[in-house]
Amino acid sequence: MSAAYHSHTAVTLAASSTSEHRPLIITLFAVFVAATLGITVWAGRQTRSASDFYAGGRQFTAFQNGLAVSGDYMSAASFLGIAGAIALFGYDGFLYSIGFLVAWLVALLLVAEPLRNSGRYTMGDVLAYRMRQRPVRTAAGVSTIIVSIFYLLAQMAGAGALVTLLLGISSDGGKILIVALVGVLMIVYVTIGGMKGTTWVQMVKAVLLIAGALLMTLMVLWKFDFNVSDLLGTAAEKSGHGSAFLEPGLKYGATGTSKLDFLSLGLALVLGTAGLPHILIRFYTVPTAKAARKSVNWAIGIIGAFYLMTIALGFGAAALIGPKNIEAPGNTAAPQLAEYLGGTGTTGGAVMLAVISAVAFATILAVVAGLTLASSSSFAHDIYANVIRKGQATEQEEMKAARWSTVFIGAAAIVLGVFARDMNVAGLVALAFAVAASANLPTILYSLFWKRFTTRGALWSIYGGLASSVILVLFSPVVSGNEKSSMFKGVDFAWFPLENPGLISIPLGFLLGWIGSLLSKEEPDKGKYAELEVKSLTGIGAH
Repeated sequence: MSAAYHSHTAVTLAASSTSEHRPLIITLFAVFVAATLGITVWAGRQTRSASDFYAGGRQFTAFQNGLAVSGDYMSAASFLGIAGAIALFGYDGFLYSIGFLVAWLVALLLVAEPLRNSGRYTMGDVLAYRMRQRPVRTAAGVSTIIVSIFYLLAQMAGAGALVTLLLGISSDGGKILIVALVGVLMIVYVTIGGMKGTTWVQMVKAVLLIAGALLMTLMVLWKFDFNVSDLLGTAAEKSGHGSAFLEPGLKYGATGTSKLDFLSLGLALVLGTAGLPHILIRFYTVPTAKAARKSVNWAIGIIGAFYLMTIALGFGAAALIGPKNIEAPGNTAAPQLAEYLGGTGTTGGAVMLAVISAVAFATILAVVAGLTLASSSSFAHDIYANVIRKGQATEQEEMKAARWSTVFIGAAAIVLGVFARDMNVAGLVALAFAVAASANLPTILYSLFWKRFTTRGALWSIYGGLASSVILVLFSPVVSGNEKSSMFKGVDFAWFPLENPGLISIPLGFLLGWIGSLLSKEEPDKGKYAELEVKSLTGIGAH
């Protein structure tokens, strides 16, 4: 039976079983969205300066920022994509959880503290400290915007899958309308609330998501008398793959290409977090580098607990619903499981579906707001204020530029999100990780730790990593050539065999930064490097 048939069946089942409770579902959903908008408006009234807009006035504690980082990081990919990937591919789906979590060690050990000490609002502040300002800030701004848009695609796809399931919409027109609605809400969040509003929404959302996931985990385990072995056995039986469902190789392992794809995915996930712009700017919202490090510790604990729960959610969906009844890319597995646990067709099921879907939607909005804020901040602070206006822009002009750029970035995300609406969100996020690890991470690490690094090295690293990763994605099965999961159906211009470009583009980003620096005639400013080293390691002179 085709994936398209199963996809249609899943939506039809959800539509018929929830139709009588739809007013209740829509009301609960609207309450959640209205509450987060209320928080944004409240915080927006306290946003007066550039420091408030970009860094929340640096007033958040380590725990608050750790909670907000968790809220920013546990995106639609974490909740919807991973649960779906586990439900459809078993053990191989869980690899996303492991990669996303291990990545935090790289961020903690190499990036969090030095970055907080060295920068002011954006990644460009750190990169431009000992390089030529205008070309490096331009490159940092371009990279930030492209990585953010890749990540935004995943959130748009998640929102489309979620709300169409909730409202029983199966038409393409309905899905497109939902993607546009998410884009408009995201623009409102950032333009009104800035970093303060975004941070509070992310904190509230993190608490709701953990609570929702915990409730569902306990309910799944209760169904199997808290016997994990029974849960896994039933999931394997229902999957149609038997014991292979619980072993490596169902998705990555059938061929040499899929094994390379797994290696590429793992590399992108582990190294990508430390280069994600919306995560990097979170380190500037705390008063000190020590608080930045503590906030990462809090985030690791919270995120680790959540990813453990994704095992129960994914295998629970496979055991109780069955992969055949989960919509094709897997994005609806968690909400379908929520409805089943509450009682399909009952008021309890409708309430569970509405609450979990509303939490997931709040998750998407919070992450989308963080991403848009990162890219609009980079445009306004790096490109507009320091490149176009050459450092002569006032704070008010800079904030106005940030708000206008939010509108344009939001519009681009809506257009691209329409094409990505039928793809698995975990896979889409992995692409953003690959681009971040290829373009941003090499440049950040070289800037902080290599004395010989030059402006040419920075430009070659950013643009080379960016171009190689984006070009390889464009000519990969993610965009064309795979009728089930490609962005464009019915065409095939894919010549790159891997779904994730990380295996090629990440080493290339590091290599180009090294070669560019060695070939550069520019003499590195050793005095500036010494200043940056002292500042990044001690915090002396940090903003």
